[in-house]
Amino acid sequence: MSAESTASSGVPHDNGFKVWRQTRPFWAGLLTMIGGVPIAYLPYGDMRLGNVTLAMKTTAGAGALIIGVLLITLGLTMWFQPLVRVFAGVAAIVLALVSIPVSNFGGLVIGFLFALVGGGMSVSWAPAPPAAEPAPGVEQYEVPAESGAAPVEYAHLHDGTTQPVIPQQGSEAPAAETTIEGNGGRNSAG
Repeated sequence: MSAESTASSGVPHDNGFKVWRQTRPFWAGLLTMIGGVPIAYLPYGDMRLGNVTLAMKTTAGAGALIIGVLLITLGLTMWFQPLVRVFAGVAAIVLALVSIPVSNFGGLVIGFLFALVGGGMSVSWAPAPPAAEPAPGVEQYEVPAESGAAPVEYAHLHDGTTQPVIPQQGSEAPAAETTIEGNGGRNSAG
């Protein structure tokens, strides 16, 4: 494998991260990991205001640390194992709900909201369908996006000319209307 190879042969070298990000629930994983940080940190952290120390330590600090670390792990799982995105999303939602009573109202509600939204995004994410390959001898010409038209496909004929490919309608023939007065199954006008 050379340094010049990419994940897909049709992808330019400068879009590697963009392609990686679009093939997995990237934003869901990021929000879930961001939600795990305040949930894990706040029970152990303290804030200094002049000579006064404000400590948020609770007796359930170990539970909050476990929930926070699990949320960060689930976010990484969404990134690197997108096939288990539904399980990871449901688990993130459940852990976010459990963090409300365990970890200072879910990391002062900030971690709870991030983990809840990230889990929901992970459950609802679906991979894009693969691009359809054109038939051999058929070229697809790009149409500007602002025109709103679909790309047009052209078939190269054996005499060197091209003609637009017309999409085939359903393979079934339309059903003929028959009436009781029909003459041998044929309709007559009149």
